[in-house]
Amino acid sequence: MLLVIDIGNTNISVGVFRGEELAAAWRLATRREQTADEMGLLLRQFLREEALTPAEVTGIVACSVVPPLNPAVEKACWRYFGRQTFWVGPGTRTGVPVKTENPREVGADRVVNAAAGYALYGGPLIVVDFGTATTFDVVSAKGEYIGGVIAPGVGISCEALFSRAAKLPRVDLVPPPTVIGRNTVHSMQAGIVFGFVGLVDEIVCRIRAELKEEARVVATGGLADLVARESRTIQKIDPYLTLTGLRLIYERNQQV
Repeated sequence: MLLVIDIGNTNISVGVFRGEELAAAWRLATRREQTADEMGLLLRQFLREEALTPAEVTGIVACSVVPPLNPAVEKACWRYFGRQTFWVGPGTRTGVPVKTENPREVGADRVVNAAAGYALYGGPLIVVDFGTATTFDVVSAKGEYIGGVIAPGVGISCEALFSRAAKLPRVDLVPPPTVIGRNTVHSMQAGIVFGFVGLVDEIVCRIRAELKEEARVVATGGLADLVARESRTIQKIDPYLTLTGLRLIYERNQQV
């Protein structure tokens, strides 16, 4: 059984695979002060909730955009599972050549998404990841990572609005009944939901125009459902794309 860990700025996504099957997946909040013991005990508890045992874990693979957490995660995996963590980073065989000006600055999670997206859906491909930032990763028809777009995420944009506008309340992130809000809550929901739908659709259209190809669009991340339901360009939602990419990259590197 393979344990996969994606350490993001807001959440840590965790999954376990039996072969190609994702047996279970969890999401926990990212806390930079989290200790190795806290992390290890949480992971063991997750497994127990699914009637799984740490002894069943035969490999661990992780990617991270929060370097201060990496030592705690690595220590937790060794102490509580007896396994070294395989980290996806510069120099890892991902199967997706990175053709940007500085390949080392591309986040590991973005390359993982590109690798999984191309393996599952082919190219040309645009992967939209609704995380702390909203990222667009572009994969060519030949399977090369050629660049992308980084925009503010839905969550941090909402937090800025709530915190800087004293009279505006926190609202549920759901589509309002109409785009013209008849009250403050619906007005805010319209701005947030339809605003991000417009951002996604416009950027996708511009990427396709530059590519001169009708690239397929796959969405992932915690808020993918919210935007994808209203989007004209998102064709597929794959909530576990990053976890699948970690599995594929781990398997590719075990074959070396």
